[in-house]
Amino acid sequence: MTTGVEGSRIPRRGKGSGRLPTMQDIAAHLGVSRQLVSLVMRGVPGPSAESRERILAAAGELGYRPNASARLLRQNRTRLIGMMFEMRNPFQVRFVERLFVRAAEKGFGLVLGPLTVERSTDAVVAELMEERVEALVAFNPDPGSAALAEACDLVPVVWLGDWVQTPEVDNVHVDEVEGLRLAIEHMVGLGHRDIVYVGGLGGRVGRDRADAYRAAMATFGLSDQAEVLSSDFWEEGGAVAAREIVARTRRPTAVVCCGDQCAAGVMAVFARSGIRVPEDVSVVGFDDSYLSSLSYHRLTSVRQDVEATVEATLGSVLERLDGDDGPRRAVATATTLVVRESTGSAQTGA
Repeated sequence: MTTGVEGSRIPRRGKGSGRLPTMQDIAAHLGVSRQLVSLVMRGVPGPSAESRERILAAAGELGYRPNASARLLRQNRTRLIGMMFEMRNPFQVRFVERLFVRAAEKGFGLVLGPLTVERSTDAVVAELMEERVEALVAFNPDPGSAALAEACDLVPVVWLGDWVQTPEVDNVHVDEVEGLRLAIEHMVGLGHRDIVYVGGLGGRVGRDRADAYRAAMATFGLSDQAEVLSSDFWEEGGAVAAREIVARTRRPTAVVCCGDQCAAGVMAVFARSGIRVPEDVSVVGFDDSYLSSLSYHRLTSVRQDVEATVEATLGSVLERLDGDDGPRRAVATATTLVVRESTGSAQTGA
């Protein structure tokens, strides 16, 4: 499935920018594909004489120079993949665990680059590139990162988490539209109509999931009841939103959360306030991380398929390293709903 929304574009190189132009710049300048430009610059048979002449002329006009570092990487391989992720995020950690295994089976190792408040995208990507990685996989990188823009001209990059339209990267992302539809369908099937969403913060992915909730509510004729309580993906964000719900005279009968960690914060506050889950309020998470299956949570959750995400990501990396210079890929991995004990009939709700 190929889909997406308009996303931030990585800063491009060009005259007046202090950075060298790329093959993508030549392609955009002439209105041709990057693949055609790559064939001409590599001297591969196929392009017409006219195309070669136009592309070489444009390359000279723009000041394009073949990237020596990229050629060196191909000639002296390290068989390393750089991995940027958040260690606090259970889904991302599980992804890294599985990517370690699958990459090793293909003869590749991982170089880890944890992203933290103190470690920006620029810092992490620069460190990974110093390790001479052959490809870069990144969860929700800063689209304005100069180091990321440079990496895109040196190695294949797979962007995870956000939907983006950046032409220099392949994009693998969970199908959150279907995931939130499944969650709302489950709640409606249990008789719920007053279904609040906790989320909306946390970059583009936060906004996208909130939009997917609104779309799902509209699908079931519940647009007027749609309400988003602002929260990021972490436990404390969910706790803050839950306290607002607790303070209400009339509470919703169901709460859908942007992530399992957010849902854990919601349920913790509900428990301390004497609100029973699911007897008083049903709660749904997103990710189906290890948190959701804990015996004291038993959280119904939208499942992101770790294996499918790993396979799509690694497949893209390997094909690019094998010389595939075709158009960018945007892959949406399938979601399912795992029903546990945190959801119940609205007839028993508040």
